[in-house]
Amino acid sequence: MTDWFLDCGRELPWRTDAPRDPYRVLVSELMLQQTQVATVIDYYQRWMVRFPDFATLAAASESDVLHAWQGLGYYSRARNLHAAARVVIDKMGGVFPQEIEQIRSLPGVGPYTAAAIATFAFDQPTPPVDGNIIRVTARLCDYRKPVDTAAGGHDLRSIAQQWQPSLEEGGAGMLNEALMELGALICTPRAPRCSACPVRLFCQVQEPETLPIKRPPPKTVELDEHCGWIVHQGRVLLEQQTGKRWRGMWKLPLLTEPHSGEPLAALRYPFTNHRVNLAVFPATTPLFLAENQQWIPLEQLETIAITAPHRRALNQLIAQQGLTTGSTLD
Repeated sequence: MTDWFLDCGRELPWRTDAPRDPYRVLVSELMLQQTQVATVIDYYQRWMVRFPDFATLAAASESDVLHAWQGLGYYSRARNLHAAARVVIDKMGGVFPQEIEQIRSLPGVGPYTAAAIATFAFDQPTPPVDGNIIRVTARLCDYRKPVDTAAGGHDLRSIAQQWQPSLEEGGAGMLNEALMELGALICTPRAPRCSACPVRLFCQVQEPETLPIKRPPPKTVELDEHCGWIVHQGRVLLEQQTGKRWRGMWKLPLLTEPHSGEPLAALRYPFTNHRVNLAVFPATTPLFLAENQQWIPLEQLETIAITAPHRRALNQLIAQQGLTTGSTLD
């Protein structure tokens, strides 16, 4: 398995050092949550130039962190990463812990991320059971119970743990990365390449695409989001979010009443099991601004953290009305 990984594994920017730096592991793992590898690569490289270590990240402002993260979504990951860096610097003397329970005490670090750091940075025999390892393990063992339940997760984690070499033997980090890479490249959800699998002789499943078994997904809920487009003297009115979802990010102001008629811009975007229909309508300039609202000069839009759907809507509106910002808001 590890020989196959050394020959066939992808060259990814967070795999360049050995042993791997826990900071680089933490950044890459949080970015890879809910986000494809191809998307993460550029963000990761830019992030490491801007925030190369825990100390630099800890010293940064939240607005700078969110601005660097914008476009990746799930912004709580960025806030947790920022908070974790401050804990490492302020409370751990700048030394990242090796004990898995201490790693788990960091903001935003759950069982999977703690295991990933422990095994990739410190070679501990602790499998980080992600979607790839779940799929590979379920197929190798022909596991036919739902994997997205507490019992299923426990079973597959126990199986993966049995495959781990001892701490004295070493090599757990590479084995776990090989298992994950096998799921990403060979044992894929659809059309798995079984003939190229390095462990095909040990695989017990007859129809791999039938596994893993999962519970039925929740129904998709449609939501409408009506926002206002208000421009005055080269500035656009935006409001900064204070709720848990997009806290600290900027977006177009929400209309207090549903709007009818033809929107100036419209788009759809997903959020968990929701599909949000964002529509932007012309609105009147308010007499007084709310505490979280601010006039932002058009030429400064690219310098602030704006939610991805609203950034796309702003690009549409700016292009549609022939306004100038100096560049697009990508």
